[in-house]
Amino acid sequence: MERLTYGSYLKVPELLALQRPLSSPPHHDEMLFIVIHQVYELWFKQLLHELDAVLKSLSADQLLKTAKEFGRIHTIQRLLEAQVDILETMTPQEFNAFRDNLHPASGFQSVQFREIEFLGGLKRTDALKHLEVSADDRARLERRLSEKTLPDQVYDLLRRRGLAVETHDERIATLRTIYEESEKHYDLYLLMENLIEFDERFLLWRSRHIRMVERMIGTKMGTGGSLGVAYLAQTLDRKFFPELWEVRTYLGKSTY
Repeated sequence: MERLTYGSYLKVPELLALQRPLSSPPHHDEMLFIVIHQVYELWFKQLLHELDAVLKSLSADQLLKTAKEFGRIHTIQRLLEAQVDILETMTPQEFNAFRDNLHPASGFQSVQFREIEFLGGLKRTDALKHLEVSADDRARLERRLSEKTLPDQVYDLLRRRGLAVETHDERIATLRTIYEESEKHYDLYLLMENLIEFDERFLLWRSRHIRMVERMIGTKMGTGGSLGVAYLAQTLDRKFFPELWEVRTYLGKSTY
């Protein structure tokens, strides 16, 4: 049996062979574009791994464990946003020099990104209609659509605690109680703050990504045939936990 090394354990030769520019001759900045998006997919994989762990912890009422898991999730989210800084070291002229080679591929086709959205409760089945993916990837997405989401697990937990969450008004009232009586429900209060931070950081990454795309291509169509920035702008209000945002309106003495 071959002796294990750093390279063989991490499959470094195979990993470094995966960056294959399509421009001919290879454009200098296409390597950066490929590396950034491959790294995004690796972090998406880790995010899904951590979010699946959160779902298990919630179902087992292990809220202290979720606090640790969310600590890692938030750190990864900050890193995802920071990667935009690296991508923006490429100018529009440099990107457009190889962009035509990307047709008809598009970030819209990222299966793992859709998995994160589905897991977070944004189960938009219309997204599946436009995805050109393998049978295995489609099966993964269908499985996510059939499984309980993060919001589902959160509200199941609140039900087990004897709190009312069946209607929108009941959820707002319950969340308000958790915040206004935080010492009594401190583990739930910390969970809610982790959930809204997860939501906020995802929205911040969406916003940062949109501004980066606009900076690169203006209002051009996306490489996959989407409306580009115009389409992406429609996603900015997609919150995983809209009630957690809404309840802020009713906290404190002044609720107007």
